[in-house]
Amino acid sequence: MSRQKMLARALIVFALLGACGTGARLAAAGEFVAEARTIAELKAVFGQVESRTVVPARARIGGTIREIGISEGREVKEGEVIARVVDDKLTFELNAADAKIAALQSQLDNARTEFDRAQQLLARGIASQSRLDQAKTQFDVIVSQVAAAQADKAVIEQRTREGAILAPATGRVLTVPVTLGSVVLAGEEIARIASGQYYLRLSLPERHATEIKEGGTVLIGQRGLSPVASGGSAAARQARIAKVYPEIADGRVIADVEVADIGDYFVNERTLVWIPVGERKVIAIPPAAVTTRHGVDYVRVATPDGPLDVAVVLGETFQDGGGPRLEILTGLRPGDRIVMPDVAP
Repeated sequence: MSRQKMLARALIVFALLGACGTGARLAAAGEFVAEARTIAELKAVFGQVESRTVVPARARIGGTIREIGISEGREVKEGEVIARVVDDKLTFELNAADAKIAALQSQLDNARTEFDRAQQLLARGIASQSRLDQAKTQFDVIVSQVAAAQADKAVIEQRTREGAILAPATGRVLTVPVTLGSVVLAGEEIARIASGQYYLRLSLPERHATEIKEGGTVLIGQRGLSPVASGGSAAARQARIAKVYPEIADGRVIADVEVADIGDYFVNERTLVWIPVGERKVIAIPPAAVTTRHGVDYVRVATPDGPLDVAVVLGETFQDGGGPRLEILTGLRPGDRIVMPDVAP
């Protein structure tokens, strides 16, 4: 016999001895009976982070932006001054209002003097009652004119104060579409503020409309668009469907999902969401029962002739009351006794 044949035979003998030794250890460990169970059929879709309300901060007067005190991402409080618009014409209107009030005040002083003189002359019997009535009427007219001029000035001052743009609600600034020196009109949008609670909005195919219901449970992945980045459905957390909208648009059903600790910064961020769209029966075993050799997955099954390594095809990993379970697509049947590896040192 050649040297190469002897070496090959020796390697085969050592491999068989190693397999027998391993089988003895596995047989001594506990067993797990493979059973068929019903699990939810999950569909992975993208959920988009939305704010319950997004309110615009608008300019109340037209003019030029002279001050901007915010930027995208900053938190603001309701009533906080976030920008300022200045209309140079208001300064001239205010000066004109002051001049008009000053002129009317002079006329008022003169009318008061004439009214007092008419009263004195009437008391002495020199002037008539009609002259006194005329002086009083002139005095009352000018008093009203002064009050109207002061009201006009108050309107101008109020318009000047309205150049301060206030945050309409407490929240986070999403966009600031203007710059210093921009000319804006009254009612133009200066900033958009996300002021409501954040939630996930789902857009599902119409065929799943009957499977989703308000109050149903879905699984939310971690931040990231890929199953690897989000941790997959096994690492997902549960959330509740808060609302299902009755209108179907473009073959899509819209639903909102309430998620705890979703954050309050990014809006329109997308993340993976797994929703139940049906049920299916699977054979599932603990992940520890699977061993991998040369890229092939094996499960050791107890048979009347002794433990037998069976090649299997693995499916998804999910959680149940007994811990993580691994779906077996092919290779096992319900009732097979799985020999669990000995995890003792």
